[in-house]
Amino acid sequence: MVKKLWILFSIVLIATLIAEVYYMHPHAKFEIANTPFFHAIFGFGSCAAIVIVSKVLGIFLKRKEDYYKEVRHDE
Repeated sequence: MVKKLWILFSIVLIATLIAEVYYMHPHAKFEIANTPFFHAIFGFGSCAAIVIVSKVLGIFLKRKEDYYKEVRHDE
């Protein structure tokens, strides 16, 4: 089942890359948007950046394992 999903994902990915070659918007606001596969590369790069930033933030925001452990005050 997983192999079939990977095959389907690959077919859809290739189809969208081929479609992007034929559907280029001629009046992009920025010249870099006219390069082939720009949107695919930009999307992948953005996703990778989110993962890397979240890993780095996880280092700084990590708490000890017993952070939420109930504290008993014996009086």
